[in-house]
Amino acid sequence: MAHNSPAQPATAKKSAALAGTVRMPGDKSISHRSFMFGGLASGQTRITGLLEGEDVMRTGEAMKAMGARIEKRGSEWIIDGTGNGCLLEPTAPLDFGNAGTGSRLTMGLVGTYDMETTFIGDASLSGRPMGRVLDPLREMGVQVLKASPGDRMPITLRGPKTAAPISYRVPMASAQVKSAVLLAGLNTPGITTVIEPVMTRDHTEKMLKGFGANLEVETDRDGVRHIRIEGQGKLVGQTIAVPGDPSSAGFPLVAALIVPGSDIIIENVLMNPTRTGLITTLLEMGASIDLLNPRNAGGEDVADLRVRSSQLKGVGVPAERAPSMIDEYPVLAVAASFAEGETLMQGLEELRVKESDRLSAVANGLKANGVDCTEGEASLVVGGKPGGKGLGGGLVKTHLDHRIAMSFLVMGLAAEKPVTVDDRAMIATSFPEFMGLMTGMGAEID
Repeated sequence: MAHNSPAQPATAKKSAALAGTVRMPGDKSISHRSFMFGGLASGQTRITGLLEGEDVMRTGEAMKAMGARIEKRGSEWIIDGTGNGCLLEPTAPLDFGNAGTGSRLTMGLVGTYDMETTFIGDASLSGRPMGRVLDPLREMGVQVLKASPGDRMPITLRGPKTAAPISYRVPMASAQVKSAVLLAGLNTPGITTVIEPVMTRDHTEKMLKGFGANLEVETDRDGVRHIRIEGQGKLVGQTIAVPGDPSSAGFPLVAALIVPGSDIIIENVLMNPTRTGLITTLLEMGASIDLLNPRNAGGEDVADLRVRSSQLKGVGVPAERAPSMIDEYPVLAVAASFAEGETLMQGLEELRVKESDRLSAVANGLKANGVDCTEGEASLVVGGKPGGKGLGGGLVKTHLDHRIAMSFLVMGLAAEKPVTVDDRAMIATSFPEFMGLMTGMGAEID
């Protein structure tokens, strides 16, 4: 999607029962890391199931700009990496488009190299603060030569001759900050430690160990994780089968729950416990979700989900669950709109720094479509209307946020009146198959 492409509105209408079997595109988090670690490792990495959305492709282009060779052959991506410590200084700015994960992790990866790197992005990404990643990098000796006010893009980093290992306690639950520090530690002599009071998605730790990094995780009696990585070790290319993205699965999953008579199967969903908060919450709300064929793929738990329409009831979602479902709150809010009673979601401060101020975007979209909701500083209360009576009829401002767009299109499938989003174009950043997959099950979206 070009940075200034014209908006493409979309409208979802009340649909008949959804049916069929759908397969999820590859997990976005694991896809980003597959390109990064494959591009950094010695030897060859082969990837199947990669998510080929724009965000992930930007990460691939950045690794190519720093010396990795990446090409697609048939259904497989083949990467010849540079070797740890051997990335090259890019000759032009690294353009990450809308990719928050790719840009933040790459800042960590390249920050400790003795070279200059500039990061740019689209209007949405350029509005997002990067200080929480840059602060620990500064402690390691990284200079921020240029940045827009508030540590925003465009950002130019200059790495030190030799970076200093640090012990860093992450101030808020964030897999991106944790990962950025661990990746900075790869090119830093000695032991870099990240202290994580609340566990977040652990793909970085699992995958780095798989590539051969000397990394250990110790959990103390209070549940605080101490993650230590030894710098300047060797990473070796791997074969990776990327499992299906549970965040993407949330959209057909909630659609099937709220559209009466629906019965679908969602194949190949990653079931890593740091990513299953949405499923846990929906089960508490009374959702009919059956796990079929649980299995292990590439070191991760995977299963197929059978989902049937259900009468949902409001619940309280505890703050400590937020890290395991941080990207799923918009679609959970849609599910809560059709539930009996109130749903209270807490611990949502991280949503303020996503592709949009996602908490405000969700609340405003709900209100525009007749939902009773109250937005707090880090909380959201949604009053449901079973059957979707009186819901819909509004225009939702997506703020260039793919998850806002997809969530409210799901709402329109069960609301009394159609729901329109102001732009669908950015859905391609994370889930290019969304429209075809949903209409293939019977969803009315145009």
